Amino acid sequence: MMRLALAGARAIVDMSYARHFLDFQGSAIPRAMQKLVVTRLSPNFREAVTLRRDCPVPLPGDGDLLVRNRFVGINASDINYSAGRYDTSVKIPFDVGFEGVGEVVALGLSASAKFTVGQAVAYMAPGSFAEYTVVPARMATPVTSVKPEYLTLLVSGTTAYISLKELGGLSEGKKVLVTAAAGGTGQFAVQLAKKAKCHVIGTCSSDEKSAFLKSLGCDRPINYNAEQVGAILQQEYPQGVDVVYESVGGAMFDVAVKALATKGRVIVIGFVSGYQTPTGLSPVNAGTLPATLLRKSASIQGFFLNHYLPKYGAAMDHLLKMYASGELVCEVDLGHLSAEGRFTGLESVFRAVDYMYMRKNTGKIVVELPHSGNSKL
Repeated sequence: MMRLALAGARAIVDMSYARHFLDFQGSAIPRAMQKLVVTRLSPNFREAVTLRRDCPVPLPGDGDLLVRNRFVGINASDINYSAGRYDTSVKIPFDVGFEGVGEVVALGLSASAKFTVGQAVAYMAPGSFAEYTVVPARMATPVTSVKPEYLTLLVSGTTAYISLKELGGLSEGKKVLVTAAAGGTGQFAVQLAKKAKCHVIGTCSSDEKSAFLKSLGCDRPINYNAEQVGAILQQEYPQGVDVVYESVGGAMFDVAVKALATKGRVIVIGFVSGYQTPTGLSPVNAGTLPATLLRKSASIQGFFLNHYLPKYGAAMDHLLKMYASGELVCEVDLGHLSAEGRFTGLESVFRAVDYMYMRKNTGKIVVELPHSGNSKL
């Protein structure tokens, strides 16, 4: 097995390979790659993002890894990122994508203290929608193999785990409402709330998703295309719900607030119903919100994963152990049921984003990046 280390931007390689890096089995890493780049700011992902086919493969710095991506994850917030809503100082063009799973094919000298060439890693870092991504070693997690299930934990799993642990105040018998419960993040909120011995209600968009939620232990799935969520909550939970894990926004947010019990709380982890609008927001009944919160001694708190990064490593370790022991279902949706089939290749990222916003997915949407036929991996 061959090991390639890089110090800063200087490759330590035999001069006969000066125009290429080598992967750990001796095959050449191409000088150019494909990646998705934001070329204009727009909530329309297809308008904002361009597939570029002849980009130079980046060099890892001293504390970095160069990862050849095998699977990348789709997030609702990809829209907000490509619309320039997260960091207004970022100038176009910029790379898109938040998370990936793949193999280390090169690394910086400092990074080689903890990682090796050929190692499987999962990571959360910008620019994952590419064949190769430079990843700070501190943001990479060693995994036993290159499996798409690990992608479910990186953003979705840790968001659910940290937000519920830090803000949820979960305890036995509490009633927890999870909106978009069959999605990438919702699936974990359901499972973690059940493990805290809570009664869990989950909203979803189909009978098939209701069945999936039941398989996770959800006590009361609500298919909002067949039942009125607000009416069900009023009839079956007249005392209200204690915790709402909310990611939809708009009308669903209003329903959730109305359904709160005394001293109830809403944890806002997103508002996906509005991301594709020019403002990124859907209207809510904000005028009555102060009175509602006061009358119930209720609270609303937002959660943004980047503000909790000091707790990220411990959360990932815990979730990985749960998955390894069979305590956690990590549902992956690779697009088998989409009209055009499985999400394969960077060009299918566009379809995968559309699929998510059409509310078709069950679990985390993942795109596979197959290697070329001459790859030795």
